[in-house]
Amino acid sequence: MNLGGLIFLALFCIIEGLTTPSPFMGDKVTEHCNRPSSSSSLRMASNDAPDLISSLRWKIFLMIEPTPFTHVSGYSNRYKEMLKFLDKAGDSVDILTVDSKTPAKDLPNKFLNYTIEHTQGFTFPLYNQISLTVDLPQMKGFKIINDQKPDLIHVTSPGFVLFPAIMYARLLQIPLVLAYHTHLPTYGKNYLGFIPKIEEFAWMLLRLVHNRADLTLCTSAPLQKELIENGIERVEVWRKGIDTVRFDPKYCSVEMRKEMSDGNPDDFLMVYVGRLGAEKRLKDIKPMLEKMPNARLCIVGKGPHEEELKKWFKGTKTVFTGQLGGDKLSSAFASADVFVMPSDSETLGFVVLESMASGVPVVAANAGGIPDIIDDGKTSFLVEPGDTEGFVKRLNELSDPEFRKELGIKARAEAERWGWEAATSVLRNIQYQQALRNFRTRSYTPEKLKKSRVLMRLQSRFKRLLAFFFKLIGKEMKSSPATVK
Repeated sequence: MNLGGLIFLALFCIIEGLTTPSPFMGDKVTEHCNRPSSSSSLRMASNDAPDLISSLRWKIFLMIEPTPFTHVSGYSNRYKEMLKFLDKAGDSVDILTVDSKTPAKDLPNKFLNYTIEHTQGFTFPLYNQISLTVDLPQMKGFKIINDQKPDLIHVTSPGFVLFPAIMYARLLQIPLVLAYHTHLPTYGKNYLGFIPKIEEFAWMLLRLVHNRADLTLCTSAPLQKELIENGIERVEVWRKGIDTVRFDPKYCSVEMRKEMSDGNPDDFLMVYVGRLGAEKRLKDIKPMLEKMPNARLCIVGKGPHEEELKKWFKGTKTVFTGQLGGDKLSSAFASADVFVMPSDSETLGFVVLESMASGVPVVAANAGGIPDIIDDGKTSFLVEPGDTEGFVKRLNELSDPEFRKELGIKARAEAERWGWEAATSVLRNIQYQQALRNFRTRSYTPEKLKKSRVLMRLQSRFKRLLAFFFKLIGKEMKSSPATVK
């Protein structure tokens, strides 16, 4: 198989952006821990979410990087919860992901009733904690789509897997949904700020890619507004959700508080939980600590800037716990007095919602998707990014135990409004249907129809070439370590 010819044809199909309707598409306790726990019944975020099973069952192909099955983050929680409720609805999901850091024998091959396929990948040089892929040389994604004929392809963005996904969607005439989870312009500024006009370049790439999709999902209304203002079309908000059983004030622990405060549980304790990267602006917390002599900080998580941050906070009252999970993570959230989030790059900020569910109020940057979670002054506090004095003011207000308890109760009540079943119901019954309608509308424009005959001939020839290619290398694919399921 001539790889140069393959790339040329892929680029042609992407540039053309042409789709044709598929024949199989159809409509379809101490003072610190004395906080109230879960209410007996959870309220829905809104009453406009349809019943989970309100449409026909879907066949979905999920292409996702980094893997949510061994990578710990709020993003991974979203996909696990989505799959849990798609499974409850009876939907069929094929999953393709990548994890080049975990030994092949330790890679999970199942999640619930769904099979996980792993493709060959690489470690991203600027962020070596994650694995990415272009699905080469095996092109597993193409083979799965061609065999299973899904109703739509759901792909994570930004990343590298979306490029083969666009090619597969165009060649095989499948509706494409791109889910936007990391705000590329902000990350570009933080990691590649030395490149002139890097943010403008990032927006250009986003327009190029996301306007090929039949639907873009983002994680908050403010982010949706920003994407639309910068020329991204067909954008909808993928609703937030929270596991209010896993994150609950009942997990508050005296022993965990001692561990987080270096043996000083009576001091005012701030916590940050999440990835330790430059984009999180964690260095902004140090001057806050310096202005609050009785405050302590606990940082939970790991990331590429961990060692640098340990040096930065050396000599301050800061404890690094590393990455936590399970009950210990729940306890880390619930045992603090306040969660501090200086990052201005959050597309949603699941950890903010998890802290609120734990009954711990938040002081967070008024940026990204966080204002979509916090009602300033009523459920937690918002402060302009980089405003040290503003953060310190709100943190000092929360040093009052009674006020902190009152705000924590309101934060918990807000978190209880957001359930994953309602979010998944809107996704499968409304947003996936919208993607199908967009696919058909875009397919039948006069300009596209004029070009359809040429492209269909190319697609037919390309499919025959690929079938021959897979037949030739079938044995090699089965023996390759990258084919581990």
